Amino acid sequence: MTTEHEEQQGDEPAVAPEQGGISIGVLTGGAVAAGEGATAEDRSRRPAGQEPPPPPSPSATPRAAPGGIGIGVMTGGAAAAGPGARALDASGEPVGVSEEFRTALSTLREQLRLLGPSDETSETAAGIAGAEEEIGATGQVRRERLQWLRERLDAGATAAAGLASAGTVVQQITQLLAG
Repeated sequence: MTTEHEEQQGDEPAVAPEQGGISIGVLTGGAVAAGEGATAEDRSRRPAGQEPPPPPSPSATPRAAPGGIGIGVMTGGAAAAGPGARALDASGEPVGVSEEFRTALSTLREQLRLLGPSDETSETAAGIAGAEEEIGATGQVRRERLQWLRERLDAGATAAAGLASAGTVVQQITQLLAG
């Protein structure tokens, strides 16, 4: 029996193309996948200020086969190699918030009630409640939640943006995300 490759190449035997894998020196978080249909996804939450491990010496950094990936140190993220490879890093470092920010969120939530019920105000109120719950439990809030709130409250995006407290919250979120 001959393979399609042998039929195309005469009498030469079929040889699978060389496929590289993933070679990692130090892995302290993240997701890695290799091979057919590979997928890797990291949605972890990392504590603020966590120091990565020291990198290995250049001679200890793994070499990847052709078509593969060589990583010296991986402290998070996602890597995938091979046909169908897909890597997604949706991880994030939570952001610590001040009492001032908590107060601003609470004020905004109260002012939202003045706008009257709508899908928009309900969705925004639910987002604020989720942020308050997360902050109450951990003292921190996920970046993506802050980004979502900022987008909802940015000038002109929603009726909630017209509230005086919305401007304060947007300003504080911008400062929190900056650093």
